[in-house]
Amino acid sequence: MTEAAVDFDILARMNNATRSFKAGDIIFNEGDPAKEMFFVQSGEVEIRLGNHLLDTVGERSIFGEMALIEDAPRSATAVAVSDVTLVPVAEKQFVFLVGETPYFALKVMRVLAQRLRSINKAL
Repeated sequence: MTEAAVDFDILARMNNATRSFKAGDIIFNEGDPAKEMFFVQSGEVEIRLGNHLLDTVGERSIFGEMALIEDAPRSATAVAVSDVTLVPVAEKQFVFLVGETPYFALKVMRVLAQRLRSINKAL
């Protein structure tokens, strides 16, 4: 899936501590508690449901955004395809970004809509 029209550069400029994972590392598992989304600063991440590849997320994109919209466990597993550096975004930061940057929430909703369309096409 391409998110070329969605710009998350504001997340690259945040002063959050980053998290690094090596290729093959599991970032989170389906069913894990979900309290944050991630911005991919560098590398690639696969989103998997069982043995099915749902999406590959590259640099300057986000994943795990459902954690900020609903209080539910992770719906899929995220695996580092390459060495990755991620910027975690918790709910408090998300609310701040939405307040300070009015189009930020719309950008996240566009990603959700693109992913939903992609999954619908696959069915």
